[in-house]
Amino acid sequence: MRYLIGVDLGTSGTKTVLFDENGKNIASATVEYPMYQPKNGWSEQEPSDWWNATQQTMKTVISESGVDPEDIKGVGISGQMHGLVMLDENGKVLRRSIIWNDGRTSAECEEITNKVGKEKLIAITANPALTGFTAGKILWVRKNEPEIYAQCRHILLPKDYVRYELTGEYATEVSDASGMNLLDVPNRCWSKEILDILEIDESLMAKMYESYEITGYVTRAAAELTGLAEGTPVVGGAGDNAAAAIGTGVVSTGKAFTTIGTSGVIFAHSDYVKIDPQGRIHSFCSAVPGKWTVMSCTLAAGLSYRWLRDNVCTEEMAEAEKLGVDPYVVMNREAEQSPIGANKLLFLPYLMGERSPLLDEKARGVFFGLSAMHTRKDICRAVLEGVSYSQKQCMDIFHELNIEVNDMMGCGGGARSPLWRQMLADMYNCPVKTAEVFNEGPALGVAILAGVGTGVYENVEQACQKIITIDNEQMPIAENTQAYKPYYELYKSLYPALKDSFAELNNLD
Repeated sequence: MRYLIGVDLGTSGTKTVLFDENGKNIASATVEYPMYQPKNGWSEQEPSDWWNATQQTMKTVISESGVDPEDIKGVGISGQMHGLVMLDENGKVLRRSIIWNDGRTSAECEEITNKVGKEKLIAITANPALTGFTAGKILWVRKNEPEIYAQCRHILLPKDYVRYELTGEYATEVSDASGMNLLDVPNRCWSKEILDILEIDESLMAKMYESYEITGYVTRAAAELTGLAEGTPVVGGAGDNAAAAIGTGVVSTGKAFTTIGTSGVIFAHSDYVKIDPQGRIHSFCSAVPGKWTVMSCTLAAGLSYRWLRDNVCTEEMAEAEKLGVDPYVVMNREAEQSPIGANKLLFLPYLMGERSPLLDEKARGVFFGLSAMHTRKDICRAVLEGVSYSQKQCMDIFHELNIEVNDMMGCGGGARSPLWRQMLADMYNCPVKTAEVFNEGPALGVAILAGVGTGVYENVEQACQKIITIDNEQMPIAENTQAYKPYYELYKSLYPALKDSFAELNNLD
């Protein structure tokens, strides 16, 4: 039997899964790590935490499975996108990584837009300059930490730093690099024009690969630290959502998935480049060779529910501990006891600013309609509904751009909840499915890519047909779809009414 490893480098932790060639989970392990927020709206992580977590989880899955490391034919890495990792000439990390949900680069994004021109930037990179993307972070470091920038010789994305530790190679691939504002997305290569305009030396950028291609081989030092065999191939892998698309079978037109993880994402396959001229949703290269994707990203989906758990739901957490279940199970049971509309309580999930479809890093979370009658049951439901309304608002833009979705998968931690899946099915008025290999989309996706790159599978599409099966389908309930509509219309009206107030709040000392 041949085996493959998928590493999913997330924001809250790294999960490594060992699969056999039929896509069966043989062993998995997760190690968590912190996120640092030195200022309001800033988010950073230590790259060493990612590498340590990768080492530990790889050791665990290999030792627990009893699989001979020589039978592991390849490794794929999925990663949180957009993070900036800067290395010196010796490959030493120069500072903490500024990660995807950091909002400090408003001035730099304005600078990029002014220098390149908004229309040209979107035409080349398929996206506007966004605070989450990597280019603005590079300019921020150059402006605010010139001594660090002067030492920088290599710029990597989070998963690509782990690749470097595994293989010694400075490499990336098209799906993850699409989220940097530096890639020529239609032509799947670095944009020399953008790099020149922004005065970023192309030599700082990693070598570009397609997602299934072998980028390097595990070194002796990395083999000793991880338990892998020296010389094991490591393929390009993919950004987290591109990897999830492979792992859920979203590899042909009409298919999409919704992820409720830390962020909320709708991700649809496209055989052609489709670009929103307003930049409300993003176009990236797919991990499927020669294909593209369209995606939205709301910044605080599962993060909103986690914030509620950690700061409000202490009683639910205590009850969950007594019952031996996840606190979210108790919170979901409470939310089910509140009606649609949460007794006229709405939640705007802008805890980290917002990207899709609002493009406003100054936006902040809001409970609207809060009164003395409301209980934690209503608050729990309002947060679930608010995140779901944000996904519905993004789906409306897909339809506006004639991107039709008739096959929706649910993945991420939030998709474990039947209540949350039902909300999405009702609001989309579309069935929401889950895969039999649940919540392992990114890890399975990059394992599949590793299998394609090393000859275990012929191509991505055939591998998905062989491996991925559906085990659940949540159908929309017509009366629920109608019941949500007035609350959704009110939800959409709140941001325009509060936009100027968000900006004023941001400017207060």
